[in-house]
Amino acid sequence: MRLIKYLFATLGFSLVAGMAQAANPVAGVDYQILDQARPTEAGAKVEVLEFFWYNCPHCFALEPRVDQWAAKQGDNIVLRRIPIAFNKSFVAQQKLYFTLEAMGRVKDLHPKVFHSIHVERKPLESEAAITEFMVRQGIDRKKFLDTFNSFGVNTKVERATQLRAAYGVNSTPMIAVNGRYITSPAIVGVKMRGQSEKALHDATLDVMSYLVTKAQAEAGKK
Repeated sequence: MRLIKYLFATLGFSLVAGMAQAANPVAGVDYQILDQARPTEAGAKVEVLEFFWYNCPHCFALEPRVDQWAAKQGDNIVLRRIPIAFNKSFVAQQKLYFTLEAMGRVKDLHPKVFHSIHVERKPLESEAAITEFMVRQGIDRKKFLDTFNSFGVNTKVERATQLRAAYGVNSTPMIAVNGRYITSPAIVGVKMRGQSEKALHDATLDVMSYLVTKAQAEAGKK
């Protein structure tokens, strides 16, 4: 009985500590500060960059929660998704996302790409496989391929490579707030070892909210 009480007490302390950490994020622990602020493209709003990779299971788990979080932020932020390529084999998926963006189909087809890869176990890693997937979604083959291989999409791929280097992205998912702050489940997870992925995502979203508020306050002082 004493052991059970001890385990419950320990668990309760861990949960309280986790909540306290989320409520009072600490620089160098829950988020990192870049040595120099990067340029943003959101004007007076707070820019939030979500660096992701379609094959990443953690990105798949976090993505719908980022959508919900962004909706609650309203007009306070501009959310930009940046697909990352750690090697050349990832580039086709980068082009896929930017093609969806160019065609105005992110909202309905972006989640389906994740679902195909992680639930249906149908990899989308080549131009051919991606094209067949898009055709099955009712997208005209020629229109898709013209966009997929367009100058605009290739330019965005190059820009994504530049952003990856500028922000030092070495894993996904990773979140950058207003060109100055970085956080991720991996970062907050260092102090939350053993907790569930949901708990890590809860903490990450809390840190993101904190950083948005912080960025707004800093902008108001300028």
